[in-house]
Amino acid sequence: MEDHRIRRKNFYREVRNFWPDLYGEEYALYDIAAVPQKEADEIRLCTSRIGKVFFKVCELLRKVDKDTLRELGFPEETLEFIQLKTLAPESVIARLDLIKTHDTYKCIEINADTPTFIKELFHVNGLVAQDFGYSDPNESKEQQLAAAVRKAIQESAKWMAEVEPYVVFTAHEDNIEDKNTVLYLQELYGLPSVFISLDKLRIQPGEGLFDEDGRKIDILYRQTFPIESLILDEDQSGNKIGLWLMDLIKTKKLAVINPPSAFLLQNKAVQAVIWGMHENKDPFFTKEEHQWIEQYFLPTYLEADHFLEKEISFVKKPIFGREGDTVQIFDCNGELVLEEQQKNYDQVPSIFQQYIKLPFAKYLSENGTRSGYILTGSFLIYGEPSAFGYRAGGEITNNLSYFLPAGLTV
Repeated sequence: MEDHRIRRKNFYREVRNFWPDLYGEEYALYDIAAVPQKEADEIRLCTSRIGKVFFKVCELLRKVDKDTLRELGFPEETLEFIQLKTLAPESVIARLDLIKTHDTYKCIEINADTPTFIKELFHVNGLVAQDFGYSDPNESKEQQLAAAVRKAIQESAKWMAEVEPYVVFTAHEDNIEDKNTVLYLQELYGLPSVFISLDKLRIQPGEGLFDEDGRKIDILYRQTFPIESLILDEDQSGNKIGLWLMDLIKTKKLAVINPPSAFLLQNKAVQAVIWGMHENKDPFFTKEEHQWIEQYFLPTYLEADHFLEKEISFVKKPIFGREGDTVQIFDCNGELVLEEQQKNYDQVPSIFQQYIKLPFAKYLSENGTRSGYILTGSFLIYGEPSAFGYRAGGEITNNLSYFLPAGLTV
């Protein structure tokens, strides 16, 4: 195992601005999961179809009354914000979490607002695949991502009516994963812009967002700063600076990427809306779209009653939870069988989704051959299918799960 540890260390040492270890633990595995071309095609096909369903329902939700949005658990402060349409796509960079079954893939959620796992799949995966003698299943997707970032900023500038916008990329300075993800996107953008850590940004209510030198920012790329955190943000004097920021967006004094509509999709209750409309054979969806929902979505509700009555195992998830935080799994008798130890979202409303078992696989770590559950992450870039890859770990995928690179087989 010492040989493997050394090879892994030597390999990842050459990958610039990456985080092969997180929280003092191994994160990026030096191993490869072989993927046939047919399976890669299937993942992208289902990603495209699932994305079309999510984006279509977004159009509907933007028009519903505020009471309906409240019932779905959207915070009061976001109700006007999420009805803004600032870009053509509902999300520039979104990631679907998929579970492979014996004959298809099931979507357990969409991370539309602030998805991570970007540099891993668009850049690092190809380096590992090459090192192991495989083709990269995500070849050319980095160029697709770069084009999307440039297009999103260009479209945002038009929305703002700014010919030469001041573009700022931001993240928490002390979070290695978040900061390097944002710096990677800035590098792909390749046009004039700056990185400024979140704590250095200054806001003047009704006026604008400013950098340390007092220059007004036109476009803020906030890939890793979620809206549900933003609305709680206060300065040392107790001023609700997050709400001030949202007001700037509503009054076109600032554009943000991902756009407001991405937060509309981030709410997992949207999956309950989709499933409810499907069960009721709602004509909003075409016959073909209903077939897609049946094939790729899981029964999801705002209450557990359906699963308790039918004696079906289910998962309870907070509507704005991330990284498996506060997730609980219940058996067919409604008994709790597994829960995530992190409970930062226990005050947030939940959805209840049919439980489906993750596939199991072996992989090589610094501690030898391990077995774990595999979750497929698949990106939608400007609404189009893009890079995909794997997380490996426990039955609830959390921030300690491994990144398992994928290689294409002929």
